[in-house]
Amino acid sequence: MPVIESSFAPSALLRAATIQTIMPSLARRVPDPGFRREILELPDGDFLELDWLTQGAPRLAIVSHGLEGSTSSGYLRGMAQALFAAGYDVLAWNMRGCGSERNRLKTWYHSGQSDDLRHVISRALSLHKGPIALVGFSVGGNILLKYLGEEGASVPSQLRAAAAISVPMDLAGSAEQLADPRNAIYMSYLLKPLRARILEKSSRFPGSFDTAGLDQMKTFHEFDQRFTAPMHGFASVEEYWARSSSRQFLSQVTLPTLALSALDDPFLSPGCFPVEEATASKSLFLETPKHGGHVGFVGSFSLKSTWAEARVISFLEPYFAEQPARGFRAWA
Repeated sequence: MPVIESSFAPSALLRAATIQTIMPSLARRVPDPGFRREILELPDGDFLELDWLTQGAPRLAIVSHGLEGSTSSGYLRGMAQALFAAGYDVLAWNMRGCGSERNRLKTWYHSGQSDDLRHVISRALSLHKGPIALVGFSVGGNILLKYLGEEGASVPSQLRAAAAISVPMDLAGSAEQLADPRNAIYMSYLLKPLRARILEKSSRFPGSFDTAGLDQMKTFHEFDQRFTAPMHGFASVEEYWARSSSRQFLSQVTLPTLALSALDDPFLSPGCFPVEEATASKSLFLETPKHGGHVGFVGSFSLKSTWAEARVISFLEPYFAEQPARGFRAWA
């Protein structure tokens, strides 16, 4: 499919990428929509915290957060509320260690950990017999796209459509983009919770982490080379980024999927905009508004909702026109 011409056009006062990126993160407060928590045990002895928002709807949306986010993040709660209002049950999940409880293992999550999403989808399929949508933000979107490419034509038939928002499809390029001194404010913001994660892990697993110089780290290359890559079985940061980037999997995606990223996103490099893949694909719809920042797409100062929430719902709707008789069944 060709690149979609976007309708998003914020007012002049909201067009700056810094405003689009920072304002909703700092100022948007979305209350808990009424999530019901479930602990999903994993085969390796760890667990995931799943948050359900249900109304007996015949369709379900699974929503994935971004780097160091959670189901408490404003952008995720906002999307969950919008989907719920549009007639979906919602399953939002916390990546390992991102919920209210520390995960059990020395490892945590990483940008290509699609197996965890696979476990979440499997759990959803065991409870919900109707059609399912997938929605992912940033790193959660990268994991979503990687999963869809890995599954290819074998994707479960209940999955009908997906949307991935502000996705760093080229992790190496995105890391280089964020290392630019002009993006130092974002880099500092993202590294702060990651440093805290390592210090917490070090206290629970003495001798497993070398924290020397942790406070001086200023880039993802330094952090991922020292911690993320070796702790998750990668030989180097380059191997981690290469194997985990979703762009290489896009040609195998068969599920109708919206990839929505703003051209002014300060987190994304040119390699995160797969124009060639979208043009050649029957399933990938690439939409690149001129403005929107990173997980922004703010249309007004009220911050009650975002344009991206409405856009995702409008994209998904045609694939859920016919609803099956059964929806979310009783808890086991």
